[in-house]
Amino acid sequence: MIKQVFLFLLTIGFTFHATAQKFEGGILLGLVGSQVAGDLRGGYNKAGVNAGGWISLNISPKSSLQMELAYVQKGSRENQDWERGIERTYIMRLGYVELPFLYRYAYNERIELETGMGLNFLVHQKESLGGDVTTDSPFRSQNLCFLAGISVKINNRLRINFRTDNSLFSIRKNRVSGDVWRIWDHGQFSDALVLSAYYKL
Repeated sequence: MIKQVFLFLLTIGFTFHATAQKFEGGILLGLVGSQVAGDLRGGYNKAGVNAGGWISLNISPKSSLQMELAYVQKGSRENQDWERGIERTYIMRLGYVELPFLYRYAYNERIELETGMGLNFLVHQKESLGGDVTTDSPFRSQNLCFLAGISVKINNRLRINFRTDNSLFSIRKNRVSGDVWRIWDHGQFSDALVLSAYYKL
């Protein structure tokens, strides 16, 4: 199903690019460093990937609207550390299909700023402590994230993007120990830093 959606998105991008000069589209690939606020573990220690496609519509000489469809890996990780009293490695693996909607502003010819929201749909999950799978508190199947970032244009087809991706709602369905407050509720919240390359087709 995910492959079909990616192909559909890229097909739309090709069509728009061929029929209207205002539209652009392409593919993206990047690395993710993530953590979970409220899980009593700090640091962007969980590595992941970000891969998908994008379509952009120019609405003025300096402004554009962009939609993406990507698979992104998030979660949390804390490695065993006897000196700090951490006896077992903890790993939370969350895989999402993310649908960002962004407003992008060209600061100059090379630098662009962006902000927007992203819809997240959970496609797989795994949480383990010392290799033993834990299922104490289930995860939400959908979430909404706030996105903000900056892009640097390398050439006419390639740009490098750095973005923060932060969930606005708790990633879990129930309250758990260590919950923190964010905007309007307590919970555990996903925070990610994403470095990606965007290539225009």
